[in-house]
Amino acid sequence: MAALSVNLGLINLLPVPMLDGGHLLFYGFEAVRGKPMSPRVLEYCFRIGLAFVLLLMVFATWNDIVNMKIVDFVKQLVS
Repeated sequence: MAALSVNLGLINLLPVPMLDGGHLLFYGFEAVRGKPMSPRVLEYCFRIGLAFVLLLMVFATWNDIVNMKIVDFVKQLVS
């Protein structure tokens, strides 16, 4: 359980806009520029980050389904 918690914490620090690491990255950009980023840029970055996280979830789920041989089982039922 501790390894899972540490792993999730490290993944959360990736510089993807929807995750905490992305927020830290934006704070760093704001500190370097000296002014906040526009809301429009933040919105588009968050949308891209959300799409990335959702694609990662779909990929992980598909990978689990294939490894459990569910696809082969369904193919056998259909044919």
